[in-house]
Amino acid sequence: MELERIAEPVGRRGGPPDATAPDGSEVRVLVEAAHGAARSSVCEVTLGPGLVSRPVAHRSVEEAWYVLSGSGRVWRRAPGAAEGFTCDVGPGDALAIPVGWSFQFSAGPDGLSFLCHTTPPWPGEDEARAAGAGGLGKPTA
Repeated sequence: MELERIAEPVGRRGGPPDATAPDGSEVRVLVEAAHGAARSSVCEVTLGPGLVSRPVAHRSVEEAWYVLSGSGRVWRRAPGAAEGFTCDVGPGDALAIPVGWSFQFSAGPDGLSFLCHTTPPWPGEDEARAAGAGGLGKPTA
């Protein structure tokens, strides 16, 4: 892609969220096709204080998360596994959500904010599917 064909040369965090994710978190798109990205996308994801996301799994995308602020817990389960595992996260922590893995996350008392790199770029509303019961309890987001 030629540089002069990029509609938005720089992605910037805006005010209100661009979308609510299927898991209930808020999404602010930072880098996508309009910025010249053909094989990935980057967004900021936030979950309010004390909230628990809905458990979901992705059909075709892999995500890498980098925690910016707040704290929380992340539960992940591999496809076909009987049980998942949970980890605590805070600023500077990074983790992967592989394709097909079920996941759920919660925010601590100050909320949770992380960068999310998606490969390939987010394809649309059909990407995430409900994953049944998660490992962090009843969703509140």
